Amino acid sequence: MLNKAASILKKKQEEKKRDPTDIRLMTELGDLDPTATPGVNYEWPNKKEQKHFEVFVIPQDGLYKGAKFKFVVKVPSGYPHLPPNVTCETRVYHPNIDLNGRVCLNILRQEWNPCLGISHVLMGLMTLFLEPNADDPLNIEAADLMVKNEKQFKDNVYKSLRGGYVVNHQFPALL
Repeated sequence: MLNKAASILKKKQEEKKRDPTDIRLMTELGDLDPTATPGVNYEWPNKKEQKHFEVFVIPQDGLYKGAKFKFVVKVPSGYPHLPPNVTCETRVYHPNIDLNGRVCLNILRQEWNPCLGISHVLMGLMTLFLEPNADDPLNIEAADLMVKNEKQFKDNVYKSLRGGYVVNHQFPALL
């Protein structure tokens, strides 16, 4: 009984030394249900660095269906009070992702709050591909086209996913 109490005390002391961000992140990652967001997978390029991981999104429906997009997620030390930093490493023709990989997702900016977590970010990334948002764009040209000429926007997405040139930019073949 004394050994068990000493073990619990030692564990609590070790947790006090750990960064609260690490504790929250480990709890969230341990609770993630891979079946909750079909088409979203994640992995760590460096197992020792839990605050930096990769997310792969394969939309199951919509214009981007079947393509695979790689995102890099970096969790700051102020997490959960600060949102994770998310960039897209796959060049994509999308109103909410610019050609430099910056991602416009409301929960990564003004709507972030500490009640949200990594599972919300994963769901948000999938939602970007299922429901692109022309009202809050980073790629203004794509957003304008989406609103003014939906057929041409869809053609541009189709062409870009097959490795074509769109608006003088070549995209990788994803399908």
